[in-house]
Amino acid sequence: MTPAARVQAAIDILDGLAASRLPADRFIREFFRARRYAGSKDRAAVSERVYDVFRHRASFAWRMGSEAPRALVIASLLKEGADVPSLFTGDGYGPALLTDEERARILVAPTGQAAAHIKGEYPEFLQGELTRAFGEDVALEMSAMLERAPVDLRVNTLKATHDGVLEALKSEGFEASAARYSPFGIRLPFTTRGLEQSKLFLDGAFEFQDEAAQVAMMLAQAKPNSRVLDLAAGAGGKSLALAAAMNNIGELTAHDIDEGRLRQIAPRAGRAGVSIIQTHAGPKPPGRPYDLVLLDAPCSGSGTWRRSPENKWRLTPERLDQLNALQDTLLDQAAARAAGKARIVYATCSILPRENEDRVAAFLERHPAFKVIPAADIWRESTGSRPPPGLGEFLKVTPLVDDMDGFFTAVLQRTA
Repeated sequence: MTPAARVQAAIDILDGLAASRLPADRFIREFFRARRYAGSKDRAAVSERVYDVFRHRASFAWRMGSEAPRALVIASLLKEGADVPSLFTGDGYGPALLTDEERARILVAPTGQAAAHIKGEYPEFLQGELTRAFGEDVALEMSAMLERAPVDLRVNTLKATHDGVLEALKSEGFEASAARYSPFGIRLPFTTRGLEQSKLFLDGAFEFQDEAAQVAMMLAQAKPNSRVLDLAAGAGGKSLALAAAMNNIGELTAHDIDEGRLRQIAPRAGRAGVSIIQTHAGPKPPGRPYDLVLLDAPCSGSGTWRRSPENKWRLTPERLDQLNALQDTLLDQAAARAAGKARIVYATCSILPRENEDRVAAFLERHPAFKVIPAADIWRESTGSRPPPGLGEFLKVTPLVDDMDGFFTAVLQRTA
């Protein structure tokens, strides 16, 4: 592909994503599957252009006075100092000639001071919520969200040891290091090319899982011979972590409303050597009691904006209201299935108080028989590893402070 053709491909992808609910990475894969002529360098360049637009959409739209994909791509090119007119000639498979308005925008930058949400690259309606979360550090926290995220692995202790996997990865040429807080975690730089085809992965020695989620699973303290419910299990990443903590002994139910996602668990469990997971699809989980209920709740995904920056711009006030209602419903379902002095572990990959502390407070008002078990106490009593800075009554981690995905975890216990 010529440089101009790469630019047009980025515009086409952004146009398509505007009308799609697919994750950006999946949409891009399908786009190039239909265009076999594009080489690996072409795919990488176009993908990076698309993600650059999603990371900086607010400031790009402000720069060009338009949210149209073509305008946003022009702003992305300007940011890196490209000769924009030479790419917009209308020749071959490149984009059409620049309009007079586009030429004017290229020559003259906007005057005046950009608003905070434009500088921080986030939706304006979240200004108050982010200020609640971070106070004067909103700009710093949001700047950290613009960086690319590293790749974290969770070693499957049913099949391998942490040190063994770490050394094996290094011997295969991967730039791997031990995670800072999770004793099961391994961190790699941004690229993981070839990792899913490695013998270690195919043999079930590790799973892909951000360190924040690993730390949350440590707080869950799943034990062998217990009855555990993963209430919103999805494709089963956390179910596999729970099964490893249980040493593959006990009863583990993975429930989700989406049967299609649950079907992904069986092959993953087979690879991991896990045999205790039973899946259950439907609007409600089984009505039996459990010793531990994990609710990794559907949420805004705001803590993962480094990985999926397109989700920033898909979130709306109405969608956030819907998510809050769903989170409350699922917490009520969890309470109904927490037997005796069972614990509920409520987790989100969100940085928004509305989805985190507010949901816990509302739950405790509805269910006074439960109390919060401080996460710091659990960590101190059960692990010998260094605690994350965001560990207190709850676990709250962010890319800025912890170099992990934004994540929240609360441990709730029935007292009566």
